[in-house]
Amino acid sequence: MTDHRDDSATPRGNAGYRPIVSFQPRGGRMNDVQKRAWDAYADELLVERDAFGPIPEPGTPPDPATPWWRPGINQIALFGRVAPLVIEIGPGMGDATAAMAKARPDINILAIEVYKPGIAQTFSHLARAGVSNVRVLKADAAEVLRNVVIPDSLAELWLFFPDPWRKRKHHKRRIVTPAFAELVASCLQPGGSWYLATDWEHYAKQMLQVVSACPGLQNPFADEGGWAPRAPFRPETRFEKRGLGADRVIYDLQVTRRT
Repeated sequence: MTDHRDDSATPRGNAGYRPIVSFQPRGGRMNDVQKRAWDAYADELLVERDAFGPIPEPGTPPDPATPWWRPGINQIALFGRVAPLVIEIGPGMGDATAAMAKARPDINILAIEVYKPGIAQTFSHLARAGVSNVRVLKADAAEVLRNVVIPDSLAELWLFFPDPWRKRKHHKRRIVTPAFAELVASCLQPGGSWYLATDWEHYAKQMLQVVSACPGLQNPFADEGGWAPRAPFRPETRFEKRGLGADRVIYDLQVTRRT
């Protein structure tokens, strides 16, 4: 899973504003399998951020007349069809993404990742699974939600096992914050779902607190402690197996956009 962070909760337009980002930059070389997958499938499956226009400067006010302002996701251009649109943040190596795409052929999945070896490995898993309803966008997911995705347009958003940033001094880098929850809520269709999962108890409780406090979201499982059953389409990931092997509990959340 991609590393995630929230550099600042400073409101847009304030001096010193640094927007939420969804990753911690890191390097990494591709192995031979990944290089072959990249060469074979990048032209078909990879989407670059510049396909949606330039990234606005931090603090730039919204202006619908400006070409870059939330152009939206052209599903016909990307997938050749229109279907319920799902964004997955941080598919990691893509094995779970391929399995979920195969289980749900009726949806279009835009998986957003910045780690090139992970993108290439995702291509390999998608090809092996024989699925055609996934495209991989190399970009910062939070920036895409903020400046590309049209409000009220996503059927679902998936955030499975984000980087927990275990050290206390790094907790501010976690992606699930009040500002990010409001951003997600603005992108979801009324009734649309945000699925989350983690095996770190402290982060799980933070997630639950954040989504419960977001005015645009509601928790269908609030009367049952807030925790959701495992999403039926989500396979057991390698991160989940690692957590279970260390005797950690898996926490699932599903919250929906208020109608």
